[in-house]
Amino acid sequence: MSGRTAPDPPPPSPAAAAAPGGTAPPGGEWRRLDPRTVLARCVVMLGVAGSAGLPVLLALLGGRPFWQALAWVLTGGVVLVGAVTAAEGVRVRRTRYRTGPERVELRTGLLLVKRRSLPRERIRSVDLTAHVLLRLLGLVQVRIGTGEHTGSGESTLLLDSVSRGEAERLRGELLARPPAGRPEADRDGTIASLDPAWIAYAPVSFVAPLLGGAAAGAVMQVSEWFGAQAEVIEWVGDRFAETPVVWTVLVLAGVALVAGVVGALGLWVEMWWNYRLERESGGTLRIRRGLLTSRSVSIEERRLRGIDLVEPLGVRLFGGARLDAVATGLVKDSENEHTDRKTLLPPAPRAVADRVAAQVLREPAAPTDPDLLTGHPRAARGRRLRWALATALAPVLVLALLGALLTPVLLWVAAAVAAVALPAAVLLALDAYRSLGHGISGAYLLTRSGTVRRSTVALQRGGVIGWTVRRSLFQRRAGLLTLTATTAAGAGAYHVRDADAAEALAFAARAVPGLLAPFLEPLPGTGGHREPADGDGDGDDGRERRPSG
Repeated sequence: MSGRTAPDPPPPSPAAAAAPGGTAPPGGEWRRLDPRTVLARCVVMLGVAGSAGLPVLLALLGGRPFWQALAWVLTGGVVLVGAVTAAEGVRVRRTRYRTGPERVELRTGLLLVKRRSLPRERIRSVDLTAHVLLRLLGLVQVRIGTGEHTGSGESTLLLDSVSRGEAERLRGELLARPPAGRPEADRDGTIASLDPAWIAYAPVSFVAPLLGGAAAGAVMQVSEWFGAQAEVIEWVGDRFAETPVVWTVLVLAGVALVAGVVGALGLWVEMWWNYRLERESGGTLRIRRGLLTSRSVSIEERRLRGIDLVEPLGVRLFGGARLDAVATGLVKDSENEHTDRKTLLPPAPRAVADRVAAQVLREPAAPTDPDLLTGHPRAARGRRLRWALATALAPVLVLALLGALLTPVLLWVAAAVAAVALPAAVLLALDAYRSLGHGISGAYLLTRSGTVRRSTVALQRGGVIGWTVRRSLFQRRAGLLTLTATTAAGAGAYHVRDADAAEALAFAARAVPGLLAPFLEPLPGTGGHREPADGDGDGDDGRERRPSG
């Protein structure tokens, strides 16, 4: 891959320029982006100019006649739309790409011509995205990536935009892999498709209250644009003039929550409509979804190192779970952060999530069965109770102190906060303790933790490249430690938190034989293990345990 200046490529031949979207150019000739991209950008800028021009027009009306204010706004809009459209035309005309037998190349630029390329053998993903305007025009954005953590976008090439037929051709060509030697029925087919009943999990997600707060903020912002924010606040105050403060807060919170639920339902429909998870020949998992903006994400099975069964608290209370992939190369692109590329299954019934997990991993049963997990000692429960109570009592003590110094009203507020926060903290701490667990299921090691977001990870034992053993002073006194499996996939590190020290080390030795064994010494008279002395006798040097050589 290179970012150096290069001569402008020769123009494509008429045959290549006129080739239909689904036809490959012979000999890896240079191709242009679809010219309809310019029209799409022009329409988008018309919408931007219109939305930005309205508040400007209202502001100008305060000191100018209507016709003069309108003329200024229209002139600015025409200049803005024209300049952006012209720049987009130049970009489209000066952008070329081609797929050769060894590399995919992209050249762009007018004064400074840049050339970038990716080796084909390192390409790991070809993702297709199209918002509603691109879909109407038959266009698709193609993002070609290697999955490397460069942080500068140099591991991806973005083609914005090409025809849908050309996008599918590129995806099929660049992700073509030899068959894995399995029967055809096992190689491809639909693993999961949308069940409209899954939308019931949208209102119980954490998105709903966030969207409710965003809706309240949007109302205040729009009212400020029109100079009516004071009137809105006054109108709300008049409605609740005779209502106690507590009921006022509850009603406003309820209205915001209803708005958040409606927003969460709409967001779910936009993100997951037309969802389908498929296994394609050659060993590729393909996730397609989206109502207005269609998305297509591909994950090679050879990069899959396991799955993460995620159970947010609200979804878990209703028996649901989400399924994420633990795979190498799933890098979140800074230019496309809103796209969650690792999600294989949206929140769905737990039985469905287990079935999909088994099919994705090609296992007869899901390796995330809770019965396979070993619980953690009671000392771990005490740690969680102490942390939860300390977190809940901190604001109570602050309010009580301010109440003693300033006004007795804050003492009542502190009492109310304590009455709500302390029981909630205890319940969450007990749930967090019950969620702790680890185990081994065939070729996978398992770890589970969390309460607000409970996560059960099944990680391939062969994908573990190291262990990290950590013990704080309080963990040593309680006989606990935190064991971390490091891997090149997913989050890069998966934790077994507050496990019994001897049990955790024995678990690590069984899960990946030979990796931690050179650093362990058997405890006399027991089947357990302890860490070797590191100078202070506690075996904790905070470093990763890896075999030498």
